[in-house]
Amino acid sequence: MMLKVTTPLVSVEWLQENLEAKNLIILDATIPKVGGTLDITKEKQQIKNAVFFDLKNVFLNIEGEYPNTIPSKEHFEKQVQKLGINNNSCIVVYDDLGVYSSPRVWWLFNVFGFQNIAVLNGGLPAWKETGYSVEPQIEKEIEQGNFEASYQEDLLRVTEQVLEASNNKELILDARSKGRFYATELEPRADMRGGHIPNSKSLPHGRLQSDGKMKSVEELQQLFFEMNPKKEHMTFSCGSGITACILALGAEASGYTNYSVYDGSWTEWASRLELPVEK
Repeated sequence: MMLKVTTPLVSVEWLQENLEAKNLIILDATIPKVGGTLDITKEKQQIKNAVFFDLKNVFLNIEGEYPNTIPSKEHFEKQVQKLGINNNSCIVVYDDLGVYSSPRVWWLFNVFGFQNIAVLNGGLPAWKETGYSVEPQIEKEIEQGNFEASYQEDLLRVTEQVLEASNNKELILDARSKGRFYATELEPRADMRGGHIPNSKSLPHGRLQSDGKMKSVEELQQLFFEMNPKKEHMTFSCGSGITACILALGAEASGYTNYSVYDGSWTEWASRLELPVEK
């Protein structure tokens, strides 16, 4: 029987129980936090049979003007096949920081038409805390998969669409810290304008989490009801498209499907000097 996920988040216990499923693919999507670094003095560890999903060097528009922007359908499909992923695979993605970059991978797969994927709630820290075994990161021979992408453009918004949404006072939620949103702290990228997209609202991604895990479905539903009582379309933004996907994951877990991620996010908006900024 082929493994299938029914929720966008799964627990470490669920993964442990299904670790031997034939169609299971585990992806490690770890990247450093913006302004931070990974401790390279420690030996990299991973969940058994995990495959590294390289967000910073492979699964992005390599020639893009802004960091982390989405790759082409053809590039994504080809690189995913190289990881041994098939159309009937079941994917669980995690990262070493709890829930940080893994939602970006979940969102990318959804954008390219693949929904049998979930984020491991709590990531590697929760896995290790429970006492489940890890292994050193190893490279292994991978048989090419038959994954086929199908682009779902409604899950993504570009700057011109976000500008229109801003002018129309549609709901735009910003996952950055309140300090960055109100320009009381500097942007981590040098010479970047501070502030926020006009008419957007602050929803720091940390409000969706507790102790490195996403909050309960009930808590997330309450939070999104407070931010969006009319259940209108939501556009999620952040610094460069990573933590906006945490908001997307939280919305999906809460039962909301009417949302998009602004892929260029604040890096693109602030870099385009013709665009207005509020502080």
